[in-house]
Amino acid sequence: QLQASGGGLVQAGGSLRVSCAASGRTFSSYDMGWFRQAPGKEREFVAAISWNAFSTHYADSVKGRFTIARANAKNTVYLQMNNLKPEDTAVYYCASRWKSDDDYARGYRYWGQGTQVTVSS
Repeated sequence: QLQASGGGLVQAGGSLRVSCAASGRTFSSYDMGWFRQAPGKEREFVAAISWNAFSTHYADSVKGRFTIARANAKNTVYLQMNNLKPEDTAVYYCASRWKSDDDYARGYRYWGQGTQVTVSS
């Protein structure tokens, strides 16, 4: 199970950190990803981190503003979002897949329930 939290309302230019807590004893063997879905739009990839945290990957739209990190001892993955823009408004979902070298924007099997992030202008 994946449980996302930390969403909220923030002004443009502000920061927010969302978290995703995973249950189970094999968290450290899973790649983790963040996706988002804005109203009327398809879900899109935001960021991903490999099972061992050796590699991170970002959508072009968030590069330089968002940072993904994980704490395997806490079974938690984080998404630090800085310099937020109104177009970042969406429901943010965390997802996991068994460790793989495949495209980090695809192949996720398990999904959390999402947390709303709203950025006001």
